[in-house]
Amino acid sequence: MSTHRLALGLATICVVLVASSGHARAESAPPSAVSTVAAPLASAEPSPAPSATPTPAPERFSVHAQATVTQQYHGGFPAAYSGPQSLNPNPDTAKTADGTLYLGARLWKGGEGYIDPEIDQGFGLGNPAPPGQMYNGTYGVAGFLSGEAYKVGRDNSYGRIQRIFIRQTFELGGEKQTVDPDVNQLGGSVDAKHLTLTVGKFSTVDVFDTNPYAHDPKNDFLNWSIIDMGAFDYAADSWGYTYGASAELVSPHSAFRAGLFQLSVVPNGIEIEHVPLQQSSVVVEYEQDTSFLGGHPGAMKALVYEDDGYFGTYAGALALAQATGTLPSTTSVRTTKHVKAGAGLNLSQEIATGVGLFARVSAMNGTYEADDFTEIDRSIMGGISISGERYHRPNDAFGLAGAANALAAPAQAYFAAGGIGVLIGDGGQSYGGEHIYETYYKVGIGTHAGITFDFQRVFNPGYNLVRGPVGVYGARYHLAI
Repeated sequence: MSTHRLALGLATICVVLVASSGHARAESAPPSAVSTVAAPLASAEPSPAPSATPTPAPERFSVHAQATVTQQYHGGFPAAYSGPQSLNPNPDTAKTADGTLYLGARLWKGGEGYIDPEIDQGFGLGNPAPPGQMYNGTYGVAGFLSGEAYKVGRDNSYGRIQRIFIRQTFELGGEKQTVDPDVNQLGGSVDAKHLTLTVGKFSTVDVFDTNPYAHDPKNDFLNWSIIDMGAFDYAADSWGYTYGASAELVSPHSAFRAGLFQLSVVPNGIEIEHVPLQQSSVVVEYEQDTSFLGGHPGAMKALVYEDDGYFGTYAGALALAQATGTLPSTTSVRTTKHVKAGAGLNLSQEIATGVGLFARVSAMNGTYEADDFTEIDRSIMGGISISGERYHRPNDAFGLAGAANALAAPAQAYFAAGGIGVLIGDGGQSYGGEHIYETYYKVGIGTHAGITFDFQRVFNPGYNLVRGPVGVYGARYHLAI
């Protein structure tokens, strides 16, 4: 990693640390809708902001668990042709299953440690392999169909440690607020103003780009470009996790976050870069509370990121293919490090009790191949979420959303020439924007279990006008304790 990149990443986190000294002297203010602790997304739902109630004794240990099974099916759909990474045009079904144990302990004053062992099995929908070979899953749609599906899959179950990290919170003053016990969150109390540092293995989107209505594939939407910014090419291995550090400076009505994370060894790779900061990503996010429509809570977040790694350029891959008479491949042009930048806005706003609107818009430099997320250079999405508490079913939920994803011109030329990427590659492309609509209804079974029925309609899957549209039906079974 170049000296200026190292300085940028470390300096950004240091800004948060230095700024915290001024906040320690600020006046006390009322509680905020901004979350006051960094609780990774593994929880069944995003943790609510702590409330100003009598503070309980700090929880010393935390044990939680979850199990989720997701089945998806699509019927046959029109396709002029298919390639190695196309969605199967014939009727197909795929299932994923996972179980996670969440263990936490209070280590010292303000210090907490967490470890999340997990068992996974199954595949996302994709392009079935010939008989006797492994299913080729998680292919064919840039805004992929299931946040429960990884870029790898197995017929047999296997275990991994998905998260192992330490969190340190520094209290900076303000009214004491209760922190409820939750997944990867020890119960207790925290000052309204505080600084939280997290170091270890976790997901970038545990901390950044969170949204209370669309961010949890175990309980709300499933589509990748609805639960996250489509053009946020964040650092991650094939399961969505990486090593890194983040700092969050939280005040009653705002928050500032900065993070430095390791990219994968090669784009879309299983392994994270072994050399510290050799290939890395810097992320910065500012969050501001909103209070519209009679004081209903909401938030606006602005995020920017910069990835520094060995990415292939689409133009370079095309030039090499023309010179050698072969199909273009970015794998052959990853000899030089490049810097890729992107940004996005994330909005959430309650408009009535139990009813929330949400939206995201994001864009990135489309010169380079996708690294650790998916092939989306421009994306806009929005939707509505309605809690069953509106009709005396407090554990039920309904959601409706749409996303429009696009590729930049260099990527369009690459895929039209037969190139393949992280998730897409039809062997050709008649370009058209990828449009996705998703709706779900979750039936809560008590407070710990639920069954969700999901439907997605995808137009131009893989940005190809001669493929689709396709309807995808899903059922998700989730248990959390």
